[in-house]
Amino acid sequence: MHSYEPGLLLKPQLQSAMPSRRHFLQAAAAAAATPSLLLEAQRPTRPASDPAMPLPPAIAALPRRIGEAVPITLAEREQRLERARKLLTQNKLGALVITTGTSLRYFTGLTWGQSERFFAWVLPAVGAPFVVCPVFEEGRVRERMEAKPATLPSASTTKVYTWNEDEDPYKLLAKALKDAGLTTARIGVEEKTQFLFSDGIAHASPTLTTVSAVPVLLGTRGSKTAAELALMQLANNITLSVYEAAYKSAQPGMTTRQFSALVDAAYTRSGVTGDASCQVGVYSALPHGSLQPQVIRENEIVLIDDGCDVEGYKSDISRTFVLGKPTDKQKKVFDIVHQAQAAALAAARPGLPCHVIDDAARKVVTDAGFGPDYRYFSHRLGHGIGMDGHEWPYLVRGNNTPLATGMCFSDEPGIYIVGEFGVRLEDDWYVTESGGKMFTPTSPSLEDPFGKA
Repeated sequence: MHSYEPGLLLKPQLQSAMPSRRHFLQAAAAAAATPSLLLEAQRPTRPASDPAMPLPPAIAALPRRIGEAVPITLAEREQRLERARKLLTQNKLGALVITTGTSLRYFTGLTWGQSERFFAWVLPAVGAPFVVCPVFEEGRVRERMEAKPATLPSASTTKVYTWNEDEDPYKLLAKALKDAGLTTARIGVEEKTQFLFSDGIAHASPTLTTVSAVPVLLGTRGSKTAAELALMQLANNITLSVYEAAYKSAQPGMTTRQFSALVDAAYTRSGVTGDASCQVGVYSALPHGSLQPQVIRENEIVLIDDGCDVEGYKSDISRTFVLGKPTDKQKKVFDIVHQAQAAALAAARPGLPCHVIDDAARKVVTDAGFGPDYRYFSHRLGHGIGMDGHEWPYLVRGNNTPLATGMCFSDEPGIYIVGEFGVRLEDDWYVTESGGKMFTPTSPSLEDPFGKA
């Protein structure tokens, strides 16, 4: 689930460089904790803090899986450029401007930290791409352009424009666009571009007009190729195996911070980066958890969430379980959420608007007495996922964006009873010609969350 925002097609997402929700919550919880709980939360639980400490058997048994990942090829990135050019032409745009973030990596394989100094990779609808960067960064740019194996498409024809610290980089961008034959064009700007840059681009020339590049980016990044789906499948497989290993290693009396440390150790064992939040009992009724220190207790709801990264592609899975014996009410709520998750997947067909997936799940929850509307199921059904944990399009009421084959989403209905507990089940899925297909098996029950009993 990551960080919740009301889901609309044009809603910008948080920059990937920001700290994850779990890390923020842990830091805040540690600061607010009583001395005794803080001391408990800081006790080492895994070899990441002390290599001499043995791993729990379930985590020690995990294989290193990062070697299974097949990186995106240069040929596929060249194809991405061609698709983008076609979409630029269809949308009457002269060029696409991307500064930093996942869209830059998507098209070029480059990762570039965001700063106050303007850096941009620009793809004209016709002609070669070019880069605008500070003069002292030219060497680093060219080093990456010439790297082996190559990741930057059209590197041999990409021109680099450089600006000194006392020069206006946006005038240089206007010159570069003029060199590309663009003097009165509409320029598409990537949605996550920070205001400093987007404002500078907008005022680069009185004859250029800037607009959102979402139609181009959704058209390219929205539907995943077979290579992308394979990376997402691996990310989801790893996350599910990590969750299961941490579940098998969990014990009543363990703090939620210690549980998350088990997940960290399991991801390290698997060779990837990832994390998981952990909420217990009444705090599971808060969809994104609490700052309060928590302890896992027998027969109480435990809700875990988040995922990992494989070659830039994300997973996002939630599991809800009980260590011990769940109550009848807990089981009833779980079963309703499970049915809602299945109904959402069953509703998926290419060409249908995104909102029908949310509609299907919300109807199950409401018909079961946990309505009306957002009273207990308080967030949208899901979000797009790929190189960003949250990306377009969103499965939310009012979103008429049509589903297309290769689009990937989370399916995460929930029921949250404030003061008691919450249940959320989340798996990632993608659209096929015949409907929706999960990357991972869904959770069968609170007592057997991974179907291994």
